[in-house]
Amino acid sequence: MTERQLIQEILNSEAIEYKFENVDEDSKEYTLLLKRQDQDVRAVETLNDEIKKYFESANFDYQEELNPEGVDDDIRLVIKRNDDAE
Repeated sequence: MTERQLIQEILNSEAIEYKFENVDEDSKEYTLLLKRQDQDVRAVETLNDEIKKYFESANFDYQEELNPEGVDDDIRLVIKRNDDAE
């Protein structure tokens, strides 16, 4: 499974809308914009904590920006697979 497929599998398990804002294939760093679906009543912080847990368990570095300015999304997420991940 590629890193991109793993990212998509994790996000699909959370039933969240997402799009890749930036993909750096050389460094394997991905910037994503995440948005709760209309029927999702979870707080942004709760959703972020749930997603963060999945990415950290898959050995991704995780940096988030909640309610980012300039976009109509709930979370801007920058992730990169740890070099020492197997």
